[in-house]
Amino acid sequence: MNTSAQQAWKPALIILSLSAVLMSVSYTMLIPFLPMYLLQELHVAQSDVNLWSGVIFSSSFLISGIMAPIWGAMADKRSRKLMAVRAAVLLSISYALGGIVQNEWQLLAMRCFQGFAAGLWPACLSLMTCYAPKEKLGICLGTLQGAMTAGGVLGPLAGGILAEAFDMRTTFFVGAVGLAIITFLLVFFIKEPPKAKTVEKHKVEKKNNLLKIPVVQRMLLAAGVVQLTILLQQPIMPLYVGELNGSMERIVFTTGLLFSVVGIAGVIASPVWGIVGQRWGFRPALYASLFGTAVFGMIQAIPDTLVPFGIWRFIGGLTFAGIFPAINAVLTNSTEPGDRGRIFGLSYAAQQVGSVLGPIFGGAMAMFLPLKAVVFTAGFVLLPLVIFLYLKKPAVEPSNAGEEKHFD
Repeated sequence: MNTSAQQAWKPALIILSLSAVLMSVSYTMLIPFLPMYLLQELHVAQSDVNLWSGVIFSSSFLISGIMAPIWGAMADKRSRKLMAVRAAVLLSISYALGGIVQNEWQLLAMRCFQGFAAGLWPACLSLMTCYAPKEKLGICLGTLQGAMTAGGVLGPLAGGILAEAFDMRTTFFVGAVGLAIITFLLVFFIKEPPKAKTVEKHKVEKKNNLLKIPVVQRMLLAAGVVQLTILLQQPIMPLYVGELNGSMERIVFTTGLLFSVVGIAGVIASPVWGIVGQRWGFRPALYASLFGTAVFGMIQAIPDTLVPFGIWRFIGGLTFAGIFPAINAVLTNSTEPGDRGRIFGLSYAAQQVGSVLGPIFGGAMAMFLPLKAVVFTAGFVLLPLVIFLYLKKPAVEPSNAGEEKHFD
């Protein structure tokens, strides 16, 4: 990285973190409440809501999973900034369309377009890793993840307040404004990072076959499974909260509050996990955060009332905050700089596969099992994952995580 890029990493971190906050606010302000949107605004029958929620959630994730590696490859070849701006503009349009749909089929079409437009988060990650000095990678990715979770705090609360004060359609229009602001920030305050140097000839084959790198395979598996566990329970969460609460009164606001509890924990813990990974290794940080999330995820299914459920969600959020910064750091350190767009596109695609399967499995489980079983499963699934990753860990863990660079 040249000197000017090193000097620019702090402003880039500030702008991209602000963009991440707005991105997450816009998403979490409305997407978790799609089941209620179907019921209250689009008047879908109660018996059909679970099915439509699963289809509408999954459609966007399926299409974005296909498109993400394509957008990532285009970012590496052409312009990472341009791909970020493209995603922000199209997502802004998709949110605006979500506010005017009149039935479930139109909402499905909007989500499909949203899937085509997606790719803003991996584009931001790719831009940040181009600017971040090697010794600051952990704190940069941790801060960026913390910004995303900060948006996760504000979004559900804002969505609940807007739904109470106006209606749920208003949240879509506010989300569109948020993405328009991100577009402005990217266009005027982020410069195109310098192109990475061409790799040596003997590295070309490895460079062009990222999916053949074992560590990449494992990190993509981890990203997909973790995302599956999130989406396994997210569509049923309003119904589960109503079950714990004993009624559906003010359910949008209450669910938003419980989503925000995890976000508050993430804001606190994400930068800390980044520092832990930088000092002791990103893989140990990943194992610890996955194990903690699995344990506290299963404990969440024990309470029968909202307050202890919210407390355990907060504790689980402290451990969950370390997962994706660690995955992103390992991917960054295990691939060439010129492949950042592709690798984060693949990571995003893996997460979208999990996002497709999660609502389907969660909805199917909810049809035959108690909702508590769905919540418990979301934590339990992570146990075999962390055991597998630990058993497959490299024989030697570098002492300085910032210098980790190998393809095992």
